[in-house]
Amino acid sequence: MRLLSSNAHSMRLRMVIVALLFGATIAGAAVELDRMLQSITSRFGERGAQNFRDWREMLAQSAGLPEAEKLRRVNEFFDRRIRFQTDQQVWKQVDYWATPLEFLGQGAGDCEDYVIGKYFSLIELGVERSKLRWIYVVATLGAPGSGVTEAHMVLGYYASPGAEPLVLDSLTASILPASRRPDLAPVFSFNSDGIWKPGNATATGSVNQLSLWRDLMRKMKEDGYEP
Repeated sequence: MRLLSSNAHSMRLRMVIVALLFGATIAGAAVELDRMLQSITSRFGERGAQNFRDWREMLAQSAGLPEAEKLRRVNEFFDRRIRFQTDQQVWKQVDYWATPLEFLGQGAGDCEDYVIGKYFSLIELGVERSKLRWIYVVATLGAPGSGVTEAHMVLGYYASPGAEPLVLDSLTASILPASRRPDLAPVFSFNSDGIWKPGNATATGSVNQLSLWRDLMRKMKEDGYEP
């Protein structure tokens, strides 16, 4: 029988506790986490596996905190741990939405992958899906009025319906209200409940219209990760 060090045993226990918070049995939680860890190790090597372990550790340590602190910790984890690279560099594709496990495994991704990782991490921590939206924006780069723009994605957190969102952005470590991000012009936003146009209080369409979303859900199911 393989013996675990005290540190490894402690980390495994905390990972199981996190899973239990979301309705799993002890045996099921341990088996599923072990299966995901084995998969990520096989596909991406030890560096990816360590990212996964550290992610689960961060979730375990953040589980009982106020939502503002959950936002800060999740945002900080991904912004510090994962390096920015384009889909072409990482996946040899023009546009690819990585699952959280793929993102952690590669240790790299683009703005959409940061949003995906943060969104599902916050859901795991108990933040209501209705409070979170993926927001496609046009970002102005450089000084105001530079005329240099690019398509970009950020995560919006709405403390209550109709509230001004806080913006979690891979371009900056600061979590700021949208009114303090004049460099971002929203195009549309969405979550699992639907798609919104700027200024609309109700959803105008189904998220399943987005083929990249459908592909992401399929890949996450294959990963065994469905928060």
